[in-house]
Amino acid sequence: QVQLVESGGGLVQAGGSLRLSCAASGRTFSSYAMGWFRQAPGKEREFVAAISWNGGLTYYADSVEGRFTISRDNAKNTVYLQMNSPNPEDTAVYYCAANKYGSSWYEAGEYDYWGQGTQVTVSS
Repeated sequence: QVQLVESGGGLVQAGGSLRLSCAASGRTFSSYAMGWFRQAPGKEREFVAAISWNGGLTYYADSVEGRFTISRDNAKNTVYLQMNSPNPEDTAVYYCAANKYGSSWYEAGEYDYWGQGTQVTVSS
């Protein structure tokens, strides 16, 4: 069992920066790939970024590539999402999720555990 708690959301101006954190409970955090997803009002939950268990591999949605960076610190049981140059289209609730054996890191259904989400609002 893994419990995930996101933090760091809030209001940010377009072109600014924001860092989201996701703290995980449990001693098996380092065995999970981790992902960030987001959901805007009236839209489907969508993939943002993912990172392998040791941080050696990262994947990004085309819409955030080059602006967002996912990273993890297994000693702190924490995964991060650094958001640089956000724009109003990035406004959403952001969720972190843990994936143990899922074959696809892009699909929400492959993730086993989810946090409660943190709201990010980007003003123009």
